[in-house]
Amino acid sequence: MILIGLFIIMVGAFCQASSYVPINKIKEWSWESYWIVQGVFAWLVFPLLGALLAVTGGHSLMELYTADPKATFLTIFFGMLWGVGGLTFGLSMRYLGVALGQSIALGICSALGVIMTPVMKGLINGNFGVEVSTLTAAVIIGVIVSFIGIIIIGLAGSMRAKEDKGGEKKEEENRFNFGKGIVVALISGFMSACFSIGQGFGSQMFFPDTKPVFQGLPAVLLVTIGGFIVNACYCFFQNSKNKTWGDYKKGNLWGHNLVFCALAGILWYSQFFGLSLGRGFLQGSATLMAFSWCILMSLDVVFSNVWGIILKEWKGTSKKTVAILVIGLAILVISTFLPELLK
Repeated sequence: MILIGLFIIMVGAFCQASSYVPINKIKEWSWESYWIVQGVFAWLVFPLLGALLAVTGGHSLMELYTADPKATFLTIFFGMLWGVGGLTFGLSMRYLGVALGQSIALGICSALGVIMTPVMKGLINGNFGVEVSTLTAAVIIGVIVSFIGIIIIGLAGSMRAKEDKGGEKKEEENRFNFGKGIVVALISGFMSACFSIGQGFGSQMFFPDTKPVFQGLPAVLLVTIGGFIVNACYCFFQNSKNKTWGDYKKGNLWGHNLVFCALAGILWYSQFFGLSLGRGFLQGSATLMAFSWCILMSLDVVFSNVWGIILKEWKGTSKKTVAILVIGLAILVISTFLPELLK
């Protein structure tokens, strides 16, 4: 059962890593325009359809959300913080470079998502000891190992950038600011980890007869609604600032772009749909349940880099750089089942 759960999470991570492929097919729309349109699918349409799978006969989603208004509010609130994390993610890459900035932010997101979820739940709900008891030595070791793997991949990415003799390298060097970058990466990483924290507060939002594989989906919808609110405000602000409202008036593009936005949206959502389904098979292992967020984030990084290899982004780099990348990927793969071996 555990292997089935891990496989489902792996498939979801692969889909998420693939979600940027259809985005590249979108034509003549600015970033802010296609981002919010794909967000309608990724953060509203597909999460709603997923959440409805958790609704059993004679019930409704609103019953779940009104039964515990405090949990509903906190789930949406942390979803909004997650939305802010996604928007600040780019700043970490601006100051640290794409590879290092992305790796540090994702590493922090992965680690804090596991650690801060029970901590925040315990502090706010007043049962700190019970919540943090899930953070066993095996879970903490798994978090540390996955963080090391992500940083090693970031190192490989930095080495690749130095081997690139193009203008992008010079521009990146001119913007490099380690001090600012670390601060922004810490903020972005924590904010991005708020997805996991939001899910934690909504973890009991399911009906008694809901199948375990669907129990986490109503909470995912609330988190993504929070993220959608933040992203919509930012994208519409950018539409006004950049005078790109006209993108939405290009009627001849809507059919084509809508298809690829929808495809990107369902691929992105698949990671959390897969996480919910996978957790349903991991309930026999409290260790892997506590570590599941880190598993998803680690596999996201693995498959993102696998796509980078497939798309020949690493072509022309030295054998040493590729070797370091492979070591980092191997460590991340090992980290996904290491806590279960150590418990």
